[in-house]
Amino acid sequence: MNLVEFSLNGQIILPIEIQRFLKLKAGDKILFSESDDGEIIISNASAKALDKVQKAFKGVAEILGTSSEDDIQDLVDEVRYGKK
Repeated sequence: MNLVEFSLNGQIILPIEIQRFLKLKAGDKILFSESDDGEIIISNASAKALDKVQKAFKGVAEILGTSSEDDIQDLVDEVRYGKK
């Protein structure tokens, strides 16, 4: 457990252990959310967004018949440039 001081300006400094755990880098956004039991959850917003996108796209490669990076690049080129 880490104790953090709340400043007059409404700022806090996250302990280095928390920064490392969340894999935070300069410029990252931090997401504060509330659990069902009222606890506040702090997470790395970028990592959370990436996780959400990865879950949304799970299984799509198989549906599209892509199995390699070249297949993905061909799909991107088709969407961008109308190439097939």
